[in-house]
Amino acid sequence: MNRHLVLIISFLSLSFVSHAQTRDLDFYLEQARNNSPLIHKSTNENEIISLDLMQVKRVLSRPEINLEGNILFAPIVSHDGNTPRFEWVSNGATNYNGYDMAITDGGQYQAGITIKQPVLIGSVFRSYSNKAEISKEINNNNIDLTIHELEQIVGYQYILCMKAKSHRENNQLLLNQMDEQLTIMKKLVENSIYKQTDLLLLQIEHTNYYTVYKASQAEYRNNLYDLNLICGINDTALVDIQEIKFKLKSYAVDYSKFMTAFNLDSLNLLAEQTIYEQKYKPQVFLYANAGLNAVYLPAINRLGFSTGISFGWNIFDGHQREIQQQKTKINLNTLEFNKQNFITNTDIQKHKIINQIQSLEQREDIAKEQINQYDMLITEYQTELPFGEISIMDLKNIFKDMAAKKQELVVLEMEKQSLINSYNYWNY
Repeated sequence: MNRHLVLIISFLSLSFVSHAQTRDLDFYLEQARNNSPLIHKSTNENEIISLDLMQVKRVLSRPEINLEGNILFAPIVSHDGNTPRFEWVSNGATNYNGYDMAITDGGQYQAGITIKQPVLIGSVFRSYSNKAEISKEINNNNIDLTIHELEQIVGYQYILCMKAKSHRENNQLLLNQMDEQLTIMKKLVENSIYKQTDLLLLQIEHTNYYTVYKASQAEYRNNLYDLNLICGINDTALVDIQEIKFKLKSYAVDYSKFMTAFNLDSLNLLAEQTIYEQKYKPQVFLYANAGLNAVYLPAINRLGFSTGISFGWNIFDGHQREIQQQKTKINLNTLEFNKQNFITNTDIQKHKIINQIQSLEQREDIAKEQINQYDMLITEYQTELPFGEISIMDLKNIFKDMAAKKQELVVLEMEKQSLINSYNYWNY
């Protein structure tokens, strides 16, 4: 590829990035929170819980009013007299075909309104209200955990974008250094200090670096698309992300959202047990009805009303109450075991990550020292190059080794950033 064309394309690429829209991690985190289906679902579930509690309150505190009606006909075929005849309602037949008169009594006619009002519902409503509050707290805690998980996922993808961006920038710097060497080498070939094949060798190597540069540019774009996908951003623009250094965070154990989730699940089980045991308390209802209740053909003088008190109390149901209490106790035991197991695994994870970070920092220091040595060596080569005192293969190899070492340093730094991001996730 023509070297001048490579320079023009590289310049245009850098110019585009320098004028591209810049975004930081906070922007992507905010978009991820706003577009999260899980957060949206939990928010709506809180509204449903409020409506459910309102529904329970209406059932317990407001009377239940029903309109009822019933008409029963018991026709007969009377044989009194000389001619059998069909009668919808018997007029006192003695010889007939049909239901026994003592059973049918001629029919039944009912039409009225019934009102039923529960009383002594204070403790019942409090138990449902307590359950609703705990459910809301669980949803709010789930929202916090979802946001925290998004911070880890988005942070990890952001690190991949930074890694691809650093690779691209390192490759661009190497291309610029190779451009300088090619300019010098061209003059040296014209002065017969180096051969034309030496120039061709560097040009081939320059093309290889340009290919790697384009690959890193494509990698950056692909990682950026994945970041947009995670955050629910419908955008295909090639934006420039800001550099960020993740830092280890420390949180008070008392405020751990993970532990809060276990505690709320325990409270939820106890609240459900309290609601279940409401059925073993005395149930009292006031009721009243008014309307028509008659046999034979109804008349106005059969309109009336009635009122009363309904009482019920479950005193034995085969020890189901004790069985339910045992089930709740077992579920609480399972939650406590899972909680302790989670604490143990989390502590192991955090200690493991800290050790990995320390190891990476040591390797980073070594890589940085090696890069400094490569820089010194390239400087020496550049002074010797005009005099034809170095081999072109040595020059090519030193650039190749330098590129590999810089890529290695980028990988080490991004691995460390990823580990810090993971540590902050568990230490929450």
